[in-house]
Amino acid sequence: MSHTSLHHPSRASWRALALAICAMGVIVLASNILVQFPLNDWLTWGAFTYPAAFLVSELINRWFGPGLARRVAWAGFAVAIVASLLLAPARIALASACAFIAAQLLDIQVFDRLRHGSWWRAPAVATVLAAVLDTAVFWSLAFAGEDLPWLTWAAGDLSVKLAVGVGLLLPFRLLMRRHLALPA
Repeated sequence: MSHTSLHHPSRASWRALALAICAMGVIVLASNILVQFPLNDWLTWGAFTYPAAFLVSELINRWFGPGLARRVAWAGFAVAIVASLLLAPARIALASACAFIAAQLLDIQVFDRLRHGSWWRAPAVATVLAAVLDTAVFWSLAFAGEDLPWLTWAAGDLSVKLAVGVGLLLPFRLLMRRHLALPA
């Protein structure tokens, strides 16, 4: 991929960016709804959907660079916050918004700094650090002071985010290769 393609996306690339923004919105909205449904005393359903947000931002970062990845994160943030405020409790929507944008911006920055190493290092390290930040911010803002087992939910949530994040390394690699094989 040329240096120019990182900063000047083609028409097909703009479609990819629009899909990424929609994906971010859907992922965050689904996670905000699913976090309200415990699977047991240490996990909610939202833990399974959220790590896909890191996959989206890391692919955009790899293909188009950190500037466009940040734009996708902010646009996805706007879509998700509006939809979440309509479909999820305000406390969850606002906690999610704070956690989402902090974690996405950290993910993008760490990924960009590590992008020139092994193909798996940047997404693995960025996802782990961003998942820890996201979990700490979200659960402390959304449920602190509530009479719910939110600390164990946070621990379970982080465990699943990390496991799913590692599991998403293979799709990351496959999608990276597919994108590189497409004509510009």
